[in-house]
Order: sequence, then C-alpha cells, then structure tokens
Amino acid sequence: MLKVHKVCIRLAATAFLAAALCPLPAHAASKEIIELQTQVQQLLDMMQRLQSTLDTRLGVVQHLAEQTADDANRMSATVNALQQKINAQNDAGNGKLDTLSGQVQSLNDSVDELKSRIAKLDKTVQDMQAQLQSLQSPPPGAAPGALTPGAAAPQEAGPGAPAVPTPGVPPANAAPPLQATFQAGLRDYNAARYDVAASEFQDVVHFYPLDEMAGSAQFYLGDIAYRKMKFSEAIKDFNAVLEGFPGSPKAPAAQLRKAFALLQMKDKKDAGVHELRLLIQRHPQSPEAAQARTKLNALAVKITPAPAH
Repeated sequence: MLKVHKVCIRLAATAFLAAALCPLPAHAASKEIIELQTQVQQLLDMMQRLQSTLDTRLGVVQHLAEQTADDANRMSATVNALQQKINAQNDAGNGKLDTLSGQVQSLNDSVDELKSRIAKLDKTVQDMQAQLQSLQSPPPGAAPGALTPGAAAPQEAGPGAPAVPTPGVPPANAAPPLQATFQAGLRDYNAARYDVAASEFQDVVHFYPLDEMAGSAQFYLGDIAYRKMKFSEAIKDFNAVLEGFPGSPKAPAAQLRKAFALLQMKDKKDAGVHELRLLIQRHPQSPEAAQARTKLNALAVKITPAPAH
C-alpha cells in the first residue's frame, strides 16, 4: 500500500511538471490543465481511500496484537497457578506418603511379632501337653500321691520365713518382657502417643541391645524425633540403625528417613540427595527406593550422578 501511495504522488508530480513545461496553445492548455486537475483529484481521492483502508487495517492488526498479548498473559497466569497447585499437591502427597509408609512398617512389625508370639505359644502348649502326659502317667509301682524317692516334702512357710521365688517369675527389678514392651510401643506410636512410645522403645534398646527388635525400636525412636522436627536427633537414631543393624528390615526405611531429615535442614540438600542415591543403589527393588526416586524427581535432580571428569 505504501508503494501505491508513492506511485500516485509521483504521477501527480509528473503531471504538474508536464503541464508547466510543455508549451501549448491557450485553448489546448486550458483543456489539458483541466484534464490534469481531474486526474490529480482522482489520484488524491485514491490516496485518501488507500490511507483510510490502511488505517483501518492497522487498527485491526493492533487490536489483534493486543488480544494476543492479553491471551498470553492469561495463559501465563493460568500456567503459574497450575504449577503452584501441582507443587502443593506434591508436598501434600509426600507428607501423606511418609505417614502411610510409617503405618505400613508398623503393621509389618506387628504381623511379624504376632507370628513369633504364635510360634512361642504353640511351643508352650506342646511343652504343657508333654508335662501333663508325664503327670498323668506315673512310674509303674508308684502309689498315687506318693513322693518320689529323694524328693523333699513340701513345707509350709511360717511367719517371718523368707519367700521362696517362684520358678519362671523374674524379680521386680528385672528387664521388662521384650515382646510386650515392643508391642506396647507400637500401639502408642500408632496412637500418636509419642512420648510414651519413645520410653517403651528406649527400654527395648536398653535392656535388649543385641536383639533384632532393638534395631526396629531404634528406627521408631528416630521416626518419633523426625515427627517432632528434631532432625539432628533423628539422624543420630537412623545412623544407629544403619551402623548397628545393617541387615535389619528397617535399614532401607532408616536411610530414607535420614535423607528426608537432611533435606529438612539448611545447607544439607547435597547430603540428603547422596543418601537417596545410596538407598537406590543398596536396595533398588525396595518400596523405599521407589519413594527415593519420586523425591529426586520432585527435586529435579538426576537419580544417577554424572560421572566425574
């Protein structure tokens, strides 16, 4: 359109120059001038129409550009809001995943303890049946109620006589029963009575430091500290599991919780990422390794570190 505009201007200028330079008779000159004026007027009208069309189209283009900019701004705002919503959902999902993982682990422990108790109870019943059979069938020739030769007759304890300890009953200051104490700790842990549960798990670790349940109790002590946001204390407890009970079924969970605790602390992100990668390397098929991969993806960190050059 601008080219047409320029062409029209050139034609009008040429027409005026031709009229000024060409010597013509008066009558012919008057007629030619009128024709040139008519042509110039037509060219001017055409230029005005072109200018009007150009202004209209420029206005349409400007309006479309403004609409496109508004749409882009709205799209950007929508994308930002969606990203924030996704981040919030990821954070909430990670928290629920941690809680669910702890509950599943405590349930697995309860099932294992129940199986162990059932096996011990079955053995106790068998021993009682064997003892009952031996009592019901006395040796041949022995009269019912007769004492076995060499056996002392029972004596009644008189006033002030020292109490005779009953076989199988521990003294008052003995260690608490392992199974019952650990199960009580699990019940209080699942009921969110963390202080009571911590005391019971500490009894297990103190009185039975070499038992496998001590490793599980140590893990729950670390998890309780983690839930109370005592991350340094939690890391110490998880390290106790990893160093003292490396073969414990709680070792993968302890390393995962240790990584989470490190990520919660300032300037400990690299250490937390290292623990997550180490967990994936040591226990690649465990559920905790799957959680570690999810956490690394959420942190936008490569699961496998780049090789050093």
